[in-house]
Amino acid sequence: MKGRTSLFIAIAVVAVVLIFFPAYRLFFGISVGIGLVVAGILYLRNKYVPVKEKDVHNDKKPLGLG
Repeated sequence: MKGRTSLFIAIAVVAVVLIFFPAYRLFFGISVGIGLVVAGILYLRNKYVPVKEKDVHNDKKPLGLG
């Protein structure tokens, strides 16, 4: 399945698991919290310390294949 259908199925599976297995609620909450903290740290780091042109490697084939 592609596109929205897969997204809706994934959301439905997560909702069913959270409803029928209360122990997963704590795990899910902690996981979402950690994800938000990491996302916030990365956002702030990239906002205040942007990537410079010299830091980007433009080697299209870094392993020398092809």
